[in-house]
Amino acid sequence: MKPSLVCIGLGNPGKQYEQTRHNLGFQAMDTLKEEYGEGEWSQKSKFAAEVCDARIVTVPCLLAKPQTYMNCSGEAVKKLVDFYKLDPAMQILVFCDDIDVQFGELRMRESGGPGTHNGLKSVVEHIGENFYRIRIGIGPKPENVDDLATWVLSRPSEGEQKKLHEALLKIPEMVKEFVLR
Repeated sequence: MKPSLVCIGLGNPGKQYEQTRHNLGFQAMDTLKEEYGEGEWSQKSKFAAEVCDARIVTVPCLLAKPQTYMNCSGEAVKKLVDFYKLDPAMQILVFCDDIDVQFGELRMRESGGPGTHNGLKSVVEHIGENFYRIRIGIGPKPENVDDLATWVLSRPSEGEQKKLHEALLKIPEMVKEFVLR
């Protein structure tokens, strides 16, 4: 069945990245799977992604975690858009971490540029700027950390993990409201 909505969480595959700040997109997909999933994650090489069918209210959806690594996320997104003949402006919802959003906050945008996020840059390069995205705030890089990449690939502290978990728990309701709009 063709999904009416494809939710795509940006992240990096592999155990070493699972709990990092940069993998909040994958964590958002796991949260959506718990609430709306209809089955297990399966690797689909034609999409270069792990996917899981879902149903939000009565709307058939697909959850996806690109396995291309963050900086090439657009390749998997493009494959999904092309295969299902999706209108990105109406049928794609991308989830990612964002240093320009206050820690633990969620912000939805209808379109726009990628800012400093390399995963979003890749998506924009492949399908343009007109797609919805939910940005999960990780706040700015601390002053005492030299390299942004090292920081986003680090694990949040226990207190930060708790606050991020609380933010992730708000995502299913946000997506349900998006579907019912």
